[in-house]
Amino acid sequence: MLLKIKRTIVTVIGFICLLIGLIFILLPGPAVIFLPLGLALLSLEFAWAKLCLRRCQRWMRKCAVKMDSLVVKYRYK
Repeated sequence: MLLKIKRTIVTVIGFICLLIGLIFILLPGPAVIFLPLGLALLSLEFAWAKLCLRRCQRWMRKCAVKMDSLVVKYRYK
């Protein structure tokens, strides 16, 4: 019984964080914090969320590398 309540709470909080992250994509806000957080919580229960989390992590890593290269490029120019 307690395990079922815990799973439900984690799932609800995960979906809320994911929804907030999606809203922050359109509005100014910390979407890069809420999207991975929601996906991480949901990946504890769902396999599809784990796949989406991996894609999100790869995309964020690629974007960070691009930003680093741009900063270095313009800093030493």
